[in-house]
Amino acid sequence: MFVLVEMVDTVRTTPWQFERKLNDSIAEELNKKLANKVVYNVGLCICLYDITKLEDSYIFPGDGASHTKVHFRYVVFHPFLDEILMGKIKGCSPEGVHVSLGFFDDIVIPPESLQQPAKFDEAEQVWVWEYVTEEGAHDLYMDIGEDIRFRVVDETFIDTSPTGPSTSESASSTTAEETQRKEAPYTLVGSISEPGLGLLSWWTNN
Repeated sequence: MFVLVEMVDTVRTTPWQFERKLNDSIAEELNKKLANKVVYNVGLCICLYDITKLEDSYIFPGDGASHTKVHFRYVVFHPFLDEILMGKIKGCSPEGVHVSLGFFDDIVIPPESLQQPAKFDEAEQVWVWEYVTEEGAHDLYMDIGEDIRFRVVDETFIDTSPTGPSTSESASSTTAEETQRKEAPYTLVGSISEPGLGLLSWWTNN
């Protein structure tokens, strides 16, 4: 679920931080820059693990700050495909069941990846597994806040970095679409279609 990623960056240290240890100042700046941010095709950055190398620092004309090239390792949330994770149901919609890990919310289990047969209850706004037994079918509701075990089956990274200004003709047509989408930079797709996956209450009560 968590991996160590080797990174390289140039860190700017302001003059009023010169009285501190350089490692401490750089560690603070790296966490300010990366913590809780998604790096494209890398994952969600959590915290600095360690600094492996500091190159020479330079002060450029007109800038009193020092600039240091830093080699470091960062703790990143990036589960591998087929990994089993535990989360809580954050909500349900016709698009599927939305799951949260507490620190990461962009997880969706689409309808085709739920335990089947499943249906969406419009009145309750929850998904329901129509569990069939010898005694007949029983509706098992996927309520908000329930613990859920799921398998990671896919991931999507979207580059949300700023782009250049649009032309006046296309700007009006794209602005509405961009506002409506507001896609997450990193999304996980889960599945609970196998036995043993799904709400913990389903399996602990049977």
